Amino acid sequence: MRTFMFAAALAVAAGPVSAQDFPARPVTVIVPFSAGGPTDVVARHLALAMGANLGQTVVVDNRPSSGGIVGAEALLRAAPDGYTLMIHNIGMSTVKALSPEIKFDPVRDFGYVGEVVDVPMTLVGKKDLPARSFQELSAYLKSQGSRINLSNAGIGTASHLCGLMLMTRLKVALTTVPYKGAAPAMTDLQGGQVDLLCDQITTTQQPILTNRVQAYGSTTAVRLPSLPELPTLSEQGLPGFEVTVWHGLYAPRATPPAVIGRLQRALQAAQSDPAFVDSMKKLGAMPVGPERATPAALERKLRSQVATWTPLIQQSQGLVQ
Repeated sequence: MRTFMFAAALAVAAGPVSAQDFPARPVTVIVPFSAGGPTDVVARHLALAMGANLGQTVVVDNRPSSGGIVGAEALLRAAPDGYTLMIHNIGMSTVKALSPEIKFDPVRDFGYVGEVVDVPMTLVGKKDLPARSFQELSAYLKSQGSRINLSNAGIGTASHLCGLMLMTRLKVALTTVPYKGAAPAMTDLQGGQVDLLCDQITTTQQPILTNRVQAYGSTTAVRLPSLPELPTLSEQGLPGFEVTVWHGLYAPRATPPAVIGRLQRALQAAQSDPAFVDSMKKLGAMPVGPERATPAALERKLRSQVATWTPLIQQSQGLVQ
């Protein structure tokens, strides 16, 4: 009995010390998408910045699958000790609506560390599309309907969601063409095989700047610094049309608050790390700043995005596919 009580006392005493000494070994960040994609690239730069602050290596572990489900399930199974994290994007807010059969709740079943970066999007069209402005495009889409092909980077991606919102706001059903990634979608757009694409600036900026596609607007609240002449869709007749590929850092739900706090400080330090900030700007991404790199901010973001996208997806089932 004395041995048991002594061991229990040691365990209690070790708790705060373990949290205080965290991390004592490398930390793994799950990326629920393929290597080389936008979220993976963000994760690798973040791993370097956070690793420097934590004094430990941060390893990226790719677990690609539709909607990032496999990666999320891996985090659910991980020990709640802070040594396994996950970076996910806007898809975290839509996975339940698009895949209602999943066994987890994105809002309730994970712990929050903080927001990471936002990646803005633009709506672009093939060069020979007759519409030269968004106003002309809007009228053209309404007159042509399903004869227009609207490509996306895959079902459940931000590219898909942007197109879904566009059709819903314009009250027009286009023919959606999902691809396995943004790169092939952009290739076919430039080749004239499809008519439209809404995707991340990391995909669209160079084709816009080199005049290989027509740009109709950004999906941001304000104009993009890298494309200041391009109006937002909000200022062209679609107020509140905002879709960004936001990214958040998650932990297992029962991770100790002290460990979450240490991870949060490392994430906030990354937001002020010149190397990280510069690398994100080169990608077209926008670091969120220390004030949004918090558990409370990420939870608010996820809840608000679930509230935004779930009814839109449910009310537009005919447009989802």
